[in-house]
Amino acid sequence: MARKDLLELASLSREEIDRILDEAVPFKELFTRSVKKVPALKGKSVLMLFYEPSTRTHSSFEVAAKRLSADVTNFDVPHSSVVKGESVRETVETLQAMRTDYIVVRHSRSGLPGMIARHTRASVVNAGDGAHAHPTQGLLDAFTVKEVFPEMAGRRVLIVGDILHSRVARSTSTVLRRLGVEVAYLGPGSLVPKATPEGVRRFTDYGEAMAWGPDVVYLLRVQMERQDVQFFPSLREYHRVYGVTCERLKELADKGIWLMHPGPVNRGVELCDEAMDYERSLINRQVENGIAVRMSVLYSLKPGSGALEAP
Repeated sequence: MARKDLLELASLSREEIDRILDEAVPFKELFTRSVKKVPALKGKSVLMLFYEPSTRTHSSFEVAAKRLSADVTNFDVPHSSVVKGESVRETVETLQAMRTDYIVVRHSRSGLPGMIARHTRASVVNAGDGAHAHPTQGLLDAFTVKEVFPEMAGRRVLIVGDILHSRVARSTSTVLRRLGVEVAYLGPGSLVPKATPEGVRRFTDYGEAMAWGPDVVYLLRVQMERQDVQFFPSLREYHRVYGVTCERLKELADKGIWLMHPGPVNRGVELCDEAMDYERSLINRQVENGIAVRMSVLYSLKPGSGALEAP
């Protein structure tokens, strides 16, 4: 893949998407070996620049980089000069002087990873920026769906929850539609944008959404930290109307529908406790696939390519 950065998915060609997903397959097979590392990025350095807390995404990237034999450095934002007022631009200039090869960035501000990418020769990977994009989550979700349905065209995925604030919904629906999957949104009217992407159906009623016939139901985490106003009466009410309750879990099982969630799960909100043991749950597989896909992304990028923007 002849590109320096991965900032979002809309600009990726179908060929680039297929290549990342195809190369993730042997990386996942690596997990079964006694020696779980390859020297693909030996001598390269990966910097983890997380301005937002994250457990799954951070640890997944770190494990992916180490399995490629890269050196990993965690930039400790709470104990850095950032707390003294240092700008992101000043931080990037410092990092540029360190000659790091890859920077994995997570930030609450949309577009921030792109700004960093324009001012560094390192390959920048967006690990989530505001409500804009989370490209590696979209790719790992596509990889997971493809494992279950090798012929993805015509399959249907229902994404349920807080679409309005979700970078996961944006990235996952983008890549799935590129691969021929039909996508629909379900959620409270206040949390499902009226202007959905072309071809994406919009539901606010659970019964109507299920009548659409999804192959996969993808529950989003309710992101209370991104909501500055109350978009629904209560978490209990949200679970009753839009969550996978025990009754709805039985319906999913009867219809053979697969279940996905990007994690971490708010039990009793998006999912009932019993859903965590559902035989067609792909949640744990998503975690495993995240490492393989992020290995493929790091391996595919080309640090040092492209011109830098003038200061």
